[in-house]
Amino acid sequence: MSVNNGGGFTALVLAGDRTAADPVAVATGAVCKALAPVAGTPVILRVLDALEASGMVGNIVICGPPATALSACPELKRRIESGRINWLANLDSPGRSAEHCLSRLDTAAPVLLTTADHALLSSDIVRDFLAGSLETDADATLGVVEHAGVAAAYPDMRRTVTRLRDGHYCGCNLYALLTPRGRGLVSFWKRAEQSRKKPWKWIGQLLGFSTVFTYLAGRLTLDSALSALSKRTGIRIRPVLLSHPNACIDVDTVADLQLVESMLGKPGEASEQGAPQSG
Repeated sequence: MSVNNGGGFTALVLAGDRTAADPVAVATGAVCKALAPVAGTPVILRVLDALEASGMVGNIVICGPPATALSACPELKRRIESGRINWLANLDSPGRSAEHCLSRLDTAAPVLLTTADHALLSSDIVRDFLAGSLETDADATLGVVEHAGVAAAYPDMRRTVTRLRDGHYCGCNLYALLTPRGRGLVSFWKRAEQSRKKPWKWIGQLLGFSTVFTYLAGRLTLDSALSALSKRTGIRIRPVLLSHPNACIDVDTVADLQLVESMLGKPGEASEQGAPQSG
């Protein structure tokens, strides 16, 4: 089966668990993390609602959760059965799942790749990222935020930070694959994901010794890092710097869940922080 684009981007949402006993699923009693309730709403529904409300996504494909888990979320099951959402089975890793699903999508469709645990994703974040991506000459883009803004907004939150000469950045689990060539980024994203807690390691694996030396010497910038990766892969890769500090917040841990729920529990802050309600 090939999933065709109905106009705009096709969104691919990775919704499989990394481990058999995901801590967020265990803490909430959910059958899998994608279905874990966040302020009363399964986290995946928050993501799907943000994508639909953006006005820039024509089709939505979710990769996972397992078919056996779908009955635990009647609303998600209803959306799949009605054709509002397309479902594909996940494989044993996020990278393999993404590659598998991309092979089933219309090759002409630009793809937005994100994750089901992006609890504070909003339509504004989606629009800003995709609009910024379309303004580039890239085959693929990735969303980033400056760590300074994240630290100012959420001083007690711990995020993985890539420290470069021109700034310190946090990734946002937002990737736009704008051309067929751009889809090749997934194989490199997979390798980076495996070393995401050690940025120097994946820089070395992907870019070579000279770039590692530049990084360790404190001279590597975001643009020069992506330019080197583009040269090595033949894929034009550009960053999209976002102004939303919550764009980098996913629900990886129970502490993340507690932070997100405390934010959503503040009157009037759910919409400001970008947590859509399910419909």
